[in-house]
Amino acid sequence: MADLKLIQGDITTFKGDAIVNAANTGLVGGGGVDGAIHRAAGPELNIACRKLHGCPTGDAKVTPGFNLPVRLIIHTPGPIWRDGSFEEPKLLRSCYENSLKRAVENHCQTVAFPSISTGIYGYPLDKACKIAVSTIRKFDAPLQVTMVAFDQKTYDAFNKAMAN
Repeated sequence: MADLKLIQGDITTFKGDAIVNAANTGLVGGGGVDGAIHRAAGPELNIACRKLHGCPTGDAKVTPGFNLPVRLIIHTPGPIWRDGSFEEPKLLRSCYENSLKRAVENHCQTVAFPSISTGIYGYPLDKACKIAVSTIRKFDAPLQVTMVAFDQKTYDAFNKAMAN
């Protein structure tokens, strides 16, 4: 079973095997955490992402970490929230599951996640946190997983989800 902990901070400073990027389907640096990861990793990340030819929502692809203090970046495009009836929960669960699978396949022991889809994609924070926590806790692998909350509101929502 994956071991889960929560911190507040900047995911681009996480030291470990891998971080997860809340990417877009084109894998081109966007706003929010995606843009921050692309800026911190350096221009080589854009070149590597272009070679992957995008990624479907809910799937996950891997690149080197480049200038980040991690070996790998796992890119996963989260669902855009509409109203919850367009498979958003299933797709968000897949983001976490597939990212964890890529971590194991690439011999990672430590991986950090941001809050996927809760920024510009508008996924309700409380719902997204419950899905993230339950999916990570159910994942059967000896992984050390760190949720990195960028702000206090996200930290509080994850803290609440982890208490249940």
